[in-house]
This record gives sequence, C-alpha cells and structure tokens, in this order.
Amino acid sequence: MASIFTKIINGEIPSYKIAEDDDNYAFLDINPNAKGHTLCVPKKEVDKVLDLDEESYVKLMTFSRKVGQAIEKAIPCKRVGMSVIGLEVPHVHVHLIPLQSMANATFQNKESLTAEEFEAVAEQIKSHL
Repeated sequence: MASIFTKIINGEIPSYKIAEDDDNYAFLDINPNAKGHTLCVPKKEVDKVLDLDEESYVKLMTFSRKVGQAIEKAIPCKRVGMSVIGLEVPHVHVHLIPLQSMANATFQNKESLTAEEFEAVAEQIKSHL
C-alpha cells in the first residue's frame, strides 16, 4: 500500500508544494514545529534513508540543501535544522525546520497555521528557489 507521502506526490492528497524535480518532492509539514517546516521526500518510496541507493541519497540531500537555503532566505530564523528520523511514515523524509531555539527541533511544540498562512509561507519559500 502506498505511503501518505506517495499519495501526496501523486496528487491524491493535497499539499503545500514547495519544489519538485524528477526524483524528489518538497512540501510544508501540516503539523509544523515552526512556520516554514518543510519535508523533502524522494518520489521513490523507500522506508529507511540508509536503504536509498547512493545516487538517490545524494540527489535527496542536494535537493534538501537547495530547499533549506530558500527557507533560510524566506523565514526569519537563526538557522534551518535538518533531521532524518523516519519513524512516523515508512517513506524517507528530510525535515527542514526553521530554528529559533532547540525547542523548535524537539517535535513537542507545534505551530498552528491557517490554510492562508500555509499558502503564504509556501509562496515565500518558492520565491527564493
């Protein structure tokens, strides 16, 4: 059965898309640690990051770096943190989180945004790609 991320990539579930290339897809996390929290996922459904073939791994990290740089320009923050945990969804995903403090990286404090705020954040980040 396809993961929720595969369904997002295929357009079966809506998302606030940030970027896409032949191999990867980036979209806003709908339960963000901070405004601008973005997920980068490979289009190929693989459960664990270390199970990606080397080429796919490098492409995902290069794609994530580019998206992270755009987030850093669009969202006021001290830095953009990168985390690959992978327990929530069995599909590799890189969390890019605008950080003000370590509290933004703990996955315990969440932000609430309206649909309009999500759309505005997505446009802000896309404008820096």
